[in-house]
Amino acid sequence: MRIVRGSLSDAEADGAVTRRLADRVEASGEPALRVWTPPRQVAFGRRDATADGYEAARAAALDSGYEPVERSVGGRAVAYTGETVAFASVVPTDDDRAGIQSRYEDATDILQRAFRDLGATVRPGEPDDAFCPGDHSLQNGGKIAGLAQRVRRETALVGGCVVAVERDETDLAAVLDPVYDALGVRFDPDSVGSVEGAGGPGDVDRVVAAIEDAFVGDRDADVVAAPDLVDGAP
Repeated sequence: MRIVRGSLSDAEADGAVTRRLADRVEASGEPALRVWTPPRQVAFGRRDATADGYEAARAAALDSGYEPVERSVGGRAVAYTGETVAFASVVPTDDDRAGIQSRYEDATDILQRAFRDLGATVRPGEPDDAFCPGDHSLQNGGKIAGLAQRVRRETALVGGCVVAVERDETDLAAVLDPVYDALGVRFDPDSVGSVEGAGGPGDVDRVVAAIEDAFVGDRDADVVAAPDLVDGAP
């Protein structure tokens, strides 16, 4: 399994690393994983980009000091503070629609195991009016993780975000409240949870390492730095 570590300071360039990773999996047939902390941004989904309030939502993100970007995976807007964790697990597939539900279930089980190893107690589901509402989430009172999936012709990417530390609960609520208001989407600022708030450590690096370890398991790992992937590493 190929492991990509680290992030880039520019949000667009950082997103290109994950897109490049998916291209490499399609070419090589080797699964890959990236668990990292993206730079400060609000990542808007496709439904957001077609909403009447989209430009106002982008302006609200900028007013809060977050770069607005668009993403191809996931639903509604997600914010990353610089300590919020993202993950992307890319696997080859010979049938573009087969296995969607099983991949969601596997990834959810892996995240739950990682959080349990960290001492956090979580359960499937999410509170009402949570950020980026969807069917595949983990919570403990507040939403801690959300998952999404993108299937291409020869690969499937299961990814998502994880709120690691308690201070992110307040920071994410503060930026997402005006963003969702502009989009006309219900959002409860009290619906944001965190791994730390669920009993885990207040250490982002430990959360990243635990998620990576849980996905890798006992497989051999070939580690590549994120900048190297952009610069042309094989």
